Amino acid sequence: MDLFESAGTDDVGVPLDSRAPLAVRMRPRTLDEVVGQDHLLVPGSPLRRLVDPPRDRDRGAGGAGVASVILWGPPGTGKTTLAYLVARGSERRFVELSAVTAGVGDIRQVVSDARRRLVAGGEETVLFIDEVHRFSRSQQDALLPSVENRWVTLMAATTENPSFSVVSPLLSRSLLLTLRPLDAEAVRRLIDRAVADERGLAGTVSVDDDAREQIVRMAGSDARKSLTVLEVAAGAVLAGDGRPPVGTGRAADEQEAPVVTLEDVEHAADVAAVRYDRAGDQHYDVVSAFIKSMRGSDPDATLHYLARMIAAGEDPRYIARRITIHAAEDVGLADPTVLSTAVAVQQAVALIGMPEAQLVLAEAALAVATAPKSNAVTTGIGQAMADVRAGRLGQVPAHLRDAHYAGAERLGHGRDYLYPHDFPHGVVAQRYLPDELAGRRYYEPTGNGFEKQLASRLEAVRRILDR
Repeated sequence: MDLFESAGTDDVGVPLDSRAPLAVRMRPRTLDEVVGQDHLLVPGSPLRRLVDPPRDRDRGAGGAGVASVILWGPPGTGKTTLAYLVARGSERRFVELSAVTAGVGDIRQVVSDARRRLVAGGEETVLFIDEVHRFSRSQQDALLPSVENRWVTLMAATTENPSFSVVSPLLSRSLLLTLRPLDAEAVRRLIDRAVADERGLAGTVSVDDDAREQIVRMAGSDARKSLTVLEVAAGAVLAGDGRPPVGTGRAADEQEAPVVTLEDVEHAADVAAVRYDRAGDQHYDVVSAFIKSMRGSDPDATLHYLARMIAAGEDPRYIARRITIHAAEDVGLADPTVLSTAVAVQQAVALIGMPEAQLVLAEAALAVATAPKSNAVTTGIGQAMADVRAGRLGQVPAHLRDAHYAGAERLGHGRDYLYPHDFPHGVVAQRYLPDELAGRRYYEPTGNGFEKQLASRLEAVRRILDR
């Protein structure tokens, strides 16, 4: 459906109902109100051209010929807001689909209607698809003709890397714009604006510095989360103070506005404030202690530091990445299943989100902490990389070179190669390293966990290879 056909919205699609969430009421009305994305909003940028009204485009100054756009960025950075602003500013027809619920039939219906309107009256259509990474390949392929022929201007939003989540033909036909995570100062500006603005809290409360900083820490780079926490905390303060409900638009003219404190924010978010500066020493100290506790096989300390990161609002995806890294770095082949667990947890965190994700994070962290330890993988790849960077390379042995192209046999490529599966145990005496590195050892398994078995087998294999 057309996004702005329904009654009860203003000229930017924001519901007029004061009971709408604070994050919706405070949605920017112009590009100048958007914070944290200055790199996308410079004069003449594609987004500016899309927002220019048709009269400017007719003079050749605006969005004619602007490609379809893929907006990639973390949650709460303004992807949907930018789409709404394009719809309002460009005076194009605006249609929104969600990749969670839409199918190929929905896409074809929208495109067919857009073509009919374009031919009949020259009316252009902007098609906004939220969470486009959730579309299957066939659903994304269904968009290609309309994008290729400019029947619609596609604006697609995704939190996943488009290089992996969007099909190459669609990606190549679109302009990729990367939204940056909001920094702390940008979130502070949003909080202060929401407190003062008539669309927001209209001065019915004030927020002290400690409370503001706690909201910033908890929200991370998510503007929507910061305003949600602020709204709940302010609502609780006003309810306890006997003031009008949040969002009525009545400023506190007759008496001093009540103050939202750190305690109010804690209660609103049901989490105690943790001294943890995500941009400073506490961040690095806690993360370092978490890593070293896993490496040191202390499950209790591991859970303690994990809890501190979670309570402070650390990005769960960041925590999952650290766990995955150390599953390889500190456990390695002493227990190969731990890496699989860590990778599964990365996927689970992305699928279920917080607070439930704390369970899978704890499971993965404990898997690393309680597993037998080996840094043989870390040491091995480190030594191999050092040799390569130092220029100790040598020529690939002729019998290992690619022999599948014309002329390779004449050059001796692949000649005398021995196929291991033709020999007992799948191992045959044959040289694999370049001559210059003959006898070099990179991987030396420990006697811990599964590597104890690997060490025994590898010793036998190397005796055969070295004959």
